Amino acid sequence: MTAAAQKKSADAARTGSSFVALLRGINVGGRNPIRMPELVECFRDAGYGDVSTYLQSGNVLFSADHEKGPKLEAEVEAMLEERFGTPLRVVIRSRDELAQTIDAAPADHGSPKLRSDIFFLKHPLTSEEALAEMPELREGVDSVAPGPGAIYFSRVAARATKTRIQRFMGMPIFQQMTVRTWRTCMRLLEKLDAADTARH
Repeated sequence: MTAAAQKKSADAARTGSSFVALLRGINVGGRNPIRMPELVECFRDAGYGDVSTYLQSGNVLFSADHEKGPKLEAEVEAMLEERFGTPLRVVIRSRDELAQTIDAAPADHGSPKLRSDIFFLKHPLTSEEALAEMPELREGVDSVAPGPGAIYFSRVAARATKTRIQRFMGMPIFQQMTVRTWRTCMRLLEKLDAADTARH
């Protein structure tokens, strides 16, 4: 890491906001293999602070003093492509944005009787646009609802093999989303909160 990047990272750790970068389609079926320590190094070298990862699916927690939204996503995507040599789609949410999405979930989302996920939408895709292309799901098994920058999807755990969500996952619009389990989302929010507490 250069001296300039070290200073940028230290400044971000002191004054920045907390974010999570959700990388799409890495370490899945041998495709786009990226080691988590390499991801951490990539973000740190670019000057982001408080960098850590969670699980192997590409969840990077970091702090930055940049503006939120598409501009930050584009910056991170360009950084990753330069480092790893392949284009990767990234959805970024601030701590408050992630909390808002979790708080707005249906009351039974995350219930032990369900397998619950959040489909995070990449800007400018809206939940209304995504749901408009949703094929018919299986009644009595699948349920779906719109949220802020997201779609909530769940299926009855005892009948999960009967889901029809795979049809949606095979559609072009699904390339503008990345999926995380409810449990992963809750854990990411806990980690962002812990980072904020440690910083302040």
